Amino acid sequence: MTVDAFGGGFVRKELYSVAGPPPVDVEGGMGGNGCLSNDSMGNGWASSAPGHDSNVAYCPKRKLSFIENLALSGSGSAALPPLGLMLVACLGIQLFSDNVGFKATMWAIFVGLLGLGFCFWLLVWIYQFDEGTQNMQVISDAISEGAEGYFAMQYKTIERVTIVFSMLLFVMFLFREAGTGPVGPMSMAVVTSLTFLVGAASSALSGYAGMWVSVRTNIRVASAARRCYNDALQLCFRGGGFTAVVNVSLVVLGIACMILCIMFLIPGLQFHQMPLLLVGYGFGASLVAMFSQLGGGIYTKGADVGADLVGKVEAGIPEDDPRNPAVIADLVGDNVGDCAGQCADTFESIAAEIMAAMILGGALTEEAKLISQNNRHGFVIFPLAVHSMDIIISSIGIMLVKTRKGLPEGGAAVEDAMGIMKRAYLVSLSLGVVGFFILCWLLLHSEQAPDAWLWYCGCGVVGLVAAYLFVIITQYYTDYEFSKVRGIAEASLSGPATNVIAGMAVGLESTGAATLVIAGALCTSYNLGMRSGIVPGNSNSVTAGLFGTAVATMGMLSTAVFVLAMSSFGPIADNAGGIVEMSQQPEHVRAITDRLDAVGNVTKANTKGYSVGSAALACFLLFSAFLDEVSLYSGVKFEKVDLAIPEVFVGGLIGSMCVFLFASYAMTAVGKAAQKVVQEVRRQFREIPGILEWRQKPDYRTCVNIVSNTALREMVKPALLATLSPILVGFIFRHVGQQRGQPLLGAEAVASFMMFSTATGILMALFLNNAGGAWDNAKKYVETGAHGGKNSEAHKAAVCGDTVGDPCKDTAGPSVHVLIKLVSTVTMVVTPLFVGKNFATPKTP
Repeated sequence: MTVDAFGGGFVRKELYSVAGPPPVDVEGGMGGNGCLSNDSMGNGWASSAPGHDSNVAYCPKRKLSFIENLALSGSGSAALPPLGLMLVACLGIQLFSDNVGFKATMWAIFVGLLGLGFCFWLLVWIYQFDEGTQNMQVISDAISEGAEGYFAMQYKTIERVTIVFSMLLFVMFLFREAGTGPVGPMSMAVVTSLTFLVGAASSALSGYAGMWVSVRTNIRVASAARRCYNDALQLCFRGGGFTAVVNVSLVVLGIACMILCIMFLIPGLQFHQMPLLLVGYGFGASLVAMFSQLGGGIYTKGADVGADLVGKVEAGIPEDDPRNPAVIADLVGDNVGDCAGQCADTFESIAAEIMAAMILGGALTEEAKLISQNNRHGFVIFPLAVHSMDIIISSIGIMLVKTRKGLPEGGAAVEDAMGIMKRAYLVSLSLGVVGFFILCWLLLHSEQAPDAWLWYCGCGVVGLVAAYLFVIITQYYTDYEFSKVRGIAEASLSGPATNVIAGMAVGLESTGAATLVIAGALCTSYNLGMRSGIVPGNSNSVTAGLFGTAVATMGMLSTAVFVLAMSSFGPIADNAGGIVEMSQQPEHVRAITDRLDAVGNVTKANTKGYSVGSAALACFLLFSAFLDEVSLYSGVKFEKVDLAIPEVFVGGLIGSMCVFLFASYAMTAVGKAAQKVVQEVRRQFREIPGILEWRQKPDYRTCVNIVSNTALREMVKPALLATLSPILVGFIFRHVGQQRGQPLLGAEAVASFMMFSTATGILMALFLNNAGGAWDNAKKYVETGAHGGKNSEAHKAAVCGDTVGDPCKDTAGPSVHVLIKLVSTVTMVVTPLFVGKNFATPKTP
């Protein structure tokens, strides 16, 4: 299947006219807030000074969407009354209910709607800034058309796949054995397929919203960089903030609304059993995340590697040079891969963590035999409350990202963007600790175990500390301020081979410290949970400890909104720099976007470490929840997996193999896309020699269509591997066990598959992410002037290493930690397939 990712016309204006205001010294020529002191350009709008007509804000002629028209209206007042009515309704309804679970669910819906309202306010604020020169808008329109064209085709594929899977889930649950599970076959079939569709739709919407705002913010950042560092910084971060807040708001809203629907559809169902009906939501989110992260990663790195190999290495032209035919495809890839892919990944992590923690909370209330309804509902709804809090505290932090007033003074440098973000993150983190303690007291306090909430607070602190340590470890192994990356740069003096060897060594070494942090967090939080006293001391139950690990995971993800905002900051800054470079703005403009882009590279690398850590803890929760689910469907306590049974060990071995096979498929896909891009760029340089002399424009559309088609085609095989492998392993060994009188053999084999694939996937993702990040920053270190600087032999070797690392850190690595979560969620959804017919539990009404 061949598609035109632009859906029609392309570049309509000349790209090569040089435009821009007179040069200004970025270090000393700014006003008190890092803006140009010229009043005509310090108000957030383009100057109309004579002699710079091409720099006047250009009014686009394209048709604006309904949302854009609302944003441009100033306050978007037309959208506020419906939102206000919904907020008032949520508050009013919960005030007249004594059901704690219902009230907490309505509060979650209220906060989710509040988050969407904040997102709309951010959009209105972003749209107050101009879109720059005509040249800038032509480039931005090309990026937007390419990204939206790719999404249209990708989402058609996702739509077909989700419809097929929803029908399969409906049939599977409809014809399962009667008398198993919390509800009857028809109810389970309807609810599971419905939650699956809602989870998939919510995840897809969050990814599209992130991309949609990103491609509209990047040009405003580029335009703002012509006059104001502070405006460019705030625009960049608030664009990422929109992506982050809408992402988590949709998770919270989706799960809360599904709980509300289940309450009304199945009124007799006990509240602690409701999370078992939400497993479809997690599977839907995971499936979309797999396609988004994998397809986006293939797209962005196929274009990036192809552009770098021919443009930078062979032709010797700079990055984002408009003469490179693959440059637009590269910029489009930042949006569909780094932005939308990371959105879907975070959405999946939070959805999976909430779902698994709610299941464990429900199991704990049963084993602890809590008398109070408040206590029983509190343990179940606690994960949803934590992420509702995250929306509020991170939104406060997002608003604090700005330069201090009065800086710079006396010709001092403008304030470092990374320092500004750390300052705002510290505020959000402090508020998060306070909020965590309050929520633990309100929802986890029990008269049967009055100190239990304090122990679980400690678990949350363990998660927060683990998140911080992950960032520090990632920074140590990927930042050129430290010896590891500088060692790779030094190895570049001997050529590409030694650069690659040194980078692999650093990536392998980086798995050690990160693994110890995961192990320490799991063991510490488990033991704190076991000491909570919530379950009687003579009980052999481990659920209290497992819930402690769930609370630690919540602690790690309790500031996920702010972390995702920092991650989305990166691709917006990268695109803004590309627009500035392609429209040939003056050096002082590029200096500002380079500063933002450098910080964006650091935040992207750090958040990858954060993502792996959260995925590891989330997968452990999903594994524990799977054991509880098997216990429910079989009526037998299922707490141990015997690896001495050959079939169980084989299941684990296949799980490890699938991780390597999946990574191979992802890397192969990038290689195929890059080869086609390289061939096309070489063809254009050969057949259109005027490109390099600035006399003729390259054909950007062909490269965009090449990577679009390759990504759409190549993402199917690894996605099917991830989805079908655990199902086949469990189904086959279930029937083997049925013949032997071992009805749970299938469940044990799948549990082993989950354990091995999770452990292997974590190490694989750490290696790929950190090795790729180290190679990237080794190249950047050489470009600062070290070892001969740009165009030296060391630089060429470093570029080769970076090219090897690109698919590692931006395609295979991030996709692997989506893989391990998808394996867990798909396993939980199809659990009835793995339980033999000899087991049946009485149906709970």
